[in-house]
Amino acid sequence: MSEYQWPNLAEMFFEQVANYSDKPFVWTKRDGIFEPLNWNDVSERVVHMARGLKAMGVEPGDRVMLVAENSPLWLIADFAIMSIGAIVVPAYTTNTESDHLHVLSDSGAIGAIVSSRKLAHPLLDAAINAPHVKFIATADSMEKPDNASYKVMNIEALNEAGHESRENIRELARQGKPDDTASIIYTSGTGGKPKGVMLTHRNQFHGCAGASDALFELDIHEERFLSFLPLSHSYEHMAGHFFPVSIGAEIYYAESVEGLSINMAEMHPTIMTAVPRLYEILYEKIMIGVRKQGGLKAFLFMQTIALGKKKYNDPNSLNFIERMFDSLLDKMVRQKVRDRFGGKLKALVSGGAPLNPDIGLFFTALGLRILQGYGQTETSPVISVNRPSSMRVETVGPPLLNTQVKIADDGEILATGDLVMKGYWNNPEATAEVIVDGWVHTGDIGEITEDGHLRITDRKKDLIVNSGGDNIAPQRLEGMLALEQEIAQAMVFGDKRPYISALIVPDPAWLKDWAKENDKDGDLATLAEDTDLHKALAPVVKRVNEQLSKIENIRRYTIAAEAFTIENELMTPTMKIRRYRVLELYGAALEGLYR
Repeated sequence: MSEYQWPNLAEMFFEQVANYSDKPFVWTKRDGIFEPLNWNDVSERVVHMARGLKAMGVEPGDRVMLVAENSPLWLIADFAIMSIGAIVVPAYTTNTESDHLHVLSDSGAIGAIVSSRKLAHPLLDAAINAPHVKFIATADSMEKPDNASYKVMNIEALNEAGHESRENIRELARQGKPDDTASIIYTSGTGGKPKGVMLTHRNQFHGCAGASDALFELDIHEERFLSFLPLSHSYEHMAGHFFPVSIGAEIYYAESVEGLSINMAEMHPTIMTAVPRLYEILYEKIMIGVRKQGGLKAFLFMQTIALGKKKYNDPNSLNFIERMFDSLLDKMVRQKVRDRFGGKLKALVSGGAPLNPDIGLFFTALGLRILQGYGQTETSPVISVNRPSSMRVETVGPPLLNTQVKIADDGEILATGDLVMKGYWNNPEATAEVIVDGWVHTGDIGEITEDGHLRITDRKKDLIVNSGGDNIAPQRLEGMLALEQEIAQAMVFGDKRPYISALIVPDPAWLKDWAKENDKDGDLATLAEDTDLHKALAPVVKRVNEQLSKIENIRRYTIAAEAFTIENELMTPTMKIRRYRVLELYGAALEGLYR
């Protein structure tokens, strides 16, 4: 028997339906307006789909792939699959046909649910070569490919397939055990082919309990979550999906990242989860706006940042005049910023990758509580998170409730507790490398501060060891480069080399202005090898070098012909650089910097 409140996630959902019944639950845009489905509405749809899946031959332990944008359909399908004891295999909407084939074949999925015609095409083509697939259910009616052996139906037909069934889905849901596999989540692949991480119901309950404990002092009740990170990622799957259900919260599904600011103003979220890259983008947009405004408004904004940082570093450091001025700036500047985020935010949570401390301090100075956490898919996914009353922007906070963390002799972070994954699907060798004596070896390097906060210093595998034997943390250097207004993204290089070099993506707004001033074509692909552009960026790199030690100095650099994006597969769906893909494209150019 589980020590948690429920034996499994499906039973959690049905009990919460009984608790909240006709109250609004999930919201999505229809005809330009957010409209809700209540808990009973969603439950009814979960039961219909679960019966349909049973009618299609899905049995406990079978794998069913889910390909959809964040939406009520994603939540309904997730709980429908789990309620009959099957295993959910989430897939990114950005997956190519090759990506889908790998996941379908590796997981042995017997079916798939997909939300749209656009997303279905690569999936249908991939499934032709995946021998286990029996059916694919789509939101849009589609014809199956001529040489496909599987059945294609729309989701309405799937639901109707179980229409005559009177199978008690609630009773089936009760049969699930805490240590049953709930989902197989394929890692986003920064370093090669994704592996399937088996996460149990117990794993997810550990994260939910830890999140409740970490946010307890914020008086968590009647919360509104804005969901926009991919639900196929373990971070959003727990923090923006299972956790809201566990506390009876409402979930609003954002239209897009581009429309995020509009959605925030419309639905006034209380909690949001995001990856560091989003905060970097917001920082860049805010600073561009401030520079364009100039004058008194820019002066007041920068004073707000300066006083906010001073107050964070030492709350008692402001003198009487500074306290009065800071109070005035709170009304004139900070309140306007809070209103742009909806006006009711209790916390912004950052995870998925290290947050640059300067970015965290920037938002903190603007009066937004940003809680950085840390973990990975293999730890389902949270290991530690900052608490509201003891926030340290340069750390990822103390360990989660009932989580043990220690630092190995080589500096690697190890963690144990109910967060430890069941293992990699059909890959015992890889599992044995990562889990040793019950401890997950994270591959991250870090340290524990005197007050018990965990600080991440770098990735063990990504550490650059130069030809002199010095260890250099690339993410720190990349973060410092990206903070410069002229630079949008950067990747540093130099393993086994005498010095550090960098690949730079110029900021598009800055590049446009520079090209106009210098009578150049503004296209990055054309300008990447332009000598004048290289010279223009030299002072920027010099500014960064002045903040670095001699061995960290960036001695040479080259310019990328395009930005790192999800679409060109140079970034993962959670906006982390795929170093191996970048090196495939630019490795020769970087090597050339050492000749």
